[in-house]
Amino acid sequence: MTRRQFEALVERALRRLPRNFKAKLANIAVVVEGRPDAATLAELEIEPPDTLYGLYRGVDLTHRDSTYGNVLPDTVTIYQEPIEEDCADEREMAELIRDTVVHEIGHYFGLDDETMERIEGSDV
Repeated sequence: MTRRQFEALVERALRRLPRNFKAKLANIAVVVEGRPDAATLAELEIEPPDTLYGLYRGVDLTHRDSTYGNVLPDTVTIYQEPIEEDCADEREMAELIRDTVVHEIGHYFGLDDETMERIEGSDV
């Protein structure tokens, strides 16, 4: 899949976020990269064969106060190559991209991995 096609799937996932969440997104950039670099994997203590589909970097909404401002955007990075490697077809890729985008945006809203796993495992 070309980068442009992949980015279109990411954009579609962003468009499909619930309106009330999209309205609260500010000062955040969503980018696509090929794969996480070795330094990022080491920082997050991820060792092969494990990998990373996405990453949020920034100051989540729960840690912002009145002094927050004049800062570079937070970033959500979606990694194309690991997603392509782990998916059988475009439909599966679109699903994994959607799940990854939702997960990383969850971090923007201050949710940690444990909380998101509990939510994903519930009937919500």
